[in-house]
Amino acid sequence: MTNGLDKVVAITGASSGIGEATARELAGRGAAVVLGARRTDRLEALARKIRDDGGRAEVLDVDVTRRADLERLVTRAVDRFGRLDVLVANAGVARIAPVADLDVDAWDAMIDVNLRGVLHGIAAALPVFRAQGRGHFVTTVSTSGLKIVPAQAVYAGTKNAVRTLLEALRQESTDGVLRTTSISPGFVRTELVDHVEDPAQREQAQQAMAALGISPDAVARAIAFAIEQPDDVEIGDLTIRPTRQG
Repeated sequence: MTNGLDKVVAITGASSGIGEATARELAGRGAAVVLGARRTDRLEALARKIRDDGGRAEVLDVDVTRRADLERLVTRAVDRFGRLDVLVANAGVARIAPVADLDVDAWDAMIDVNLRGVLHGIAAALPVFRAQGRGHFVTTVSTSGLKIVPAQAVYAGTKNAVRTLLEALRQESTDGVLRTTSISPGFVRTELVDHVEDPAQREQAQQAMAALGISPDAVARAIAFAIEQPDDVEIGDLTIRPTRQG
């Protein structure tokens, strides 16, 4: 363990993929991490590994669609470590299908997790950041919002909504208290597409991830880079993708 990153960081969607990698990366740099997700068995295993390596980690059952869960996550960070410096809003779901399929339940799920979940985090953490005089929102968006492709309309729409939200929040917060960062990963080897219902689309997406995907550790390092900047430096947008991704 190194001790250079004196930050308290809460992370949603921390049980796998980018969230898990970010927790390991930041804890390894000295940050205290407060881990939120629904799969608490995975969170507990991750927290044990971090603690065994000399790090600091807390675990909480968090469903980002429930506003109270985000409030509990923020409260746990403040109660345990005295403050919250960064909220990494990483929880997300992807449902891939043409709009004409009219899978309204899938649309609702993506809106609730990808967009409303971020809003719940902002509502919980912003008052704390204001009271402290500093704070940092980091969100995981997607290159799907930069290059629009068929079957990802609603998913890309939720990600672009979050991108717009953070840019507006940035413009409303130029007093030096708040920083915002949007991370746009391309193909990353995660479980994101494993729950796509159409078998052919799921297999196609999984094959693309296996062939092109970069490690979640690469995204975690990008998040760490943004967080480690001095308080007067804001990394607003970072795009990170495989070199062979079109």
